[in-house]
Amino acid sequence: MNVSTRLRVPALGALALAAAALVAPLAGHAQNYPITPDQRATAQQVASRGVPLSELSSTAPDTYVVKRGDTLWAISGMYLQRPWRWPELWGMNLQAIPNPHLIYPGQTLYLEKVDGYARLRTTPGGASGDTETVRVSPRTRTDSLAGTALPTLQPHLIEPFLVEPLIVDELTLSQTPRIVATVDERVLMANGDRAYVRGPAGRPLRLDPGVPRQYRVFRSAVPMKDPETGEILGYEAQYVAKAELVRGESTEETRTPKGGATLDVVPATIDLSGAKEEVRFGDRLLPAPERGYVSYTPRAPQSPVDARVVSIYGGSAVAYAAQNQVVTINRGTRDGMEPGLVLTVLTKGERVVDKTDEDRATIKLPSEANGTAMVFRTFDRISYVLLLQVQQGVRVGDRLVNPQ
Repeated sequence: MNVSTRLRVPALGALALAAAALVAPLAGHAQNYPITPDQRATAQQVASRGVPLSELSSTAPDTYVVKRGDTLWAISGMYLQRPWRWPELWGMNLQAIPNPHLIYPGQTLYLEKVDGYARLRTTPGGASGDTETVRVSPRTRTDSLAGTALPTLQPHLIEPFLVEPLIVDELTLSQTPRIVATVDERVLMANGDRAYVRGPAGRPLRLDPGVPRQYRVFRSAVPMKDPETGEILGYEAQYVAKAELVRGESTEETRTPKGGATLDVVPATIDLSGAKEEVRFGDRLLPAPERGYVSYTPRAPQSPVDARVVSIYGGSAVAYAAQNQVVTINRGTRDGMEPGLVLTVLTKGERVVDKTDEDRATIKLPSEANGTAMVFRTFDRISYVLLLQVQQGVRVGDRLVNPQ
């Protein structure tokens, strides 16, 4: 029987809450995100009126039915000339930005234009009530609406980076469990192989309640140097494989021919899978990270940003990054970076010889806008950024600034 279930979800732009949300700085973030009175007043205005009509794309539809496969960034670009102004069109207050009202396949978006401004709603203009009805077909297995919400970006572009690269301090990997042997003493291991692991001194890897069973195998943390100062900002551990802990570390008493006994260490046992390259003796284990939140809102930073590209993900041999590739920048959570922040990529102005000058003076060309990027994973001093649109290759040392 084809029956529909009605679910009540919050409507967009809860204006009655917007003013209250803006009275005080966001708890726990005031120090990282100072908000001036002017910024607060502007946020209050856009939460109630939207964006100027001049900011709309010339092809912005009056109504649009969200489809599976859509992304928040694509829809932002469909409506706006500058997609990072999405929170203003959506009518979000400052507290709503990190955890936005979500969009689901099947919803209809209505573009409302009033007094020279535009706002996006999920109910037609003038509709009463503060909720909308979303119809979902019943299933034997129920899923939450959050599981069907649109991702910000195409998942395959960033999902591997949400769990694979890891920024650690200098000592972290040296104090983690290490692979010490294999079943048949092979030097290299691959998917399906079994290996043996020992924990650091005094902390054997045991299969106790509460101890993780899923791990990631990492190798040789690479120093990440600030291209401006040369300071080491952290170490990027290279992801190698997944590992499941099947038996914990223990000890075993062995009798000697002379009637004595020795206490032998029996390493923990792991099974390998998802290998990107061969696993080796000495590779390290860290608990598998939790899956990152990938349905954040594209938006401009609240404070000035001036970052530099630290590295191009994929190895030191890669000189230039192209569209849909990932780079790291020398700004992290302590600098106010958050997933969803959109930045403009600038070229690194070249130093050239002025051939029209008799003295052949060296001059520096200005930096030019090269495209757009979005922060999607952050650590203390480093962030991972996806290049959304670039006109030419991006290299180490290129700048990223507030969107222009």
